[in-house]
Amino acid sequence: MAKKSAAPSAQVNLYTQAALAENTHRSYRADLMHFKAAGGTIPCTAIQLAEYLASNAMTLAVATLQHRIIAIHRAHLDSGQPSPAMDPLVKRTMQGIRRKRGTAQRRVKALVKDDIIELVLTAEKQKPIKAARDIALILVGFAGAFRRSELVSIQREDIIEFDHGFEIHIRRTKTQQEAGHTVFIPCAKSSRCPVRALKHWLTLSGIDSGAVFRRINRHDQVASSEALTAQSIALMLKAITATAKGASAAQLVAGHSLRAGYCTEAAAAAIPTHVIMDQTGHRSSATLAKYIRPQARRRTPSIL
Repeated sequence: MAKKSAAPSAQVNLYTQAALAENTHRSYRADLMHFKAAGGTIPCTAIQLAEYLASNAMTLAVATLQHRIIAIHRAHLDSGQPSPAMDPLVKRTMQGIRRKRGTAQRRVKALVKDDIIELVLTAEKQKPIKAARDIALILVGFAGAFRRSELVSIQREDIIEFDHGFEIHIRRTKTQQEAGHTVFIPCAKSSRCPVRALKHWLTLSGIDSGAVFRRINRHDQVASSEALTAQSIALMLKAITATAKGASAAQLVAGHSLRAGYCTEAAAAAIPTHVIMDQTGHRSSATLAKYIRPQARRRTPSIL
């Protein structure tokens, strides 16, 4: 009979780590760092967790606090400790915070067609390499309705070129962890063609394998073979928006703004819901509806 192991093997740990996306692991680590910086420990008691939530109730969003609870809960389970997250005191504390603060999620600005044009015109004024990368990021991110994590995960090997566009396979998405999701981006007749922008970036950068979107240094050179971080997409969009529209407008923009912009424009163009969902990878029309911002209804033959 095999001896009982006191802890999971390295192989088991490897697979359990792979069960969650790296972005999820990263966000959990950040949550735990904030908790520990505030004096929290693993393990902690229900009282300690409730006090942490109460002390941050007026400065952190309800969704952020809920995410912190999940991270702390997982940390306890991973270390073989009982979790305080399900304790009635913690639940009542969160119920009270929700009642006091409300649970409405922040709705970032959707970058629609007119915004995209303005951002591209602004990005064109940058140094050549950075301009090519940022324009490709904006147009491909919009046309593909990508999440920021999906956009930075694109690999050159996962792009197939056709006469009328690009097929891009995302190996792992938020809702499709195993099979991934494939998106087709057609050529556009306008000068804002995402296919032409991506081709220009790949040619100018010389990238023929690995991560497509990479960091650029102050000398306007591709600085690394590693992909950009998801956060850098939001920072890029904010920076270009600030230049184009001002600092106050930039505060409303986030990494999801391109995705929300595609959904809004597609809905305004009367594209059927199931067709939009095929592009975005949404599994629920109710979830898709959250991305669609109120716009003057109009019919257009193309959203780019």
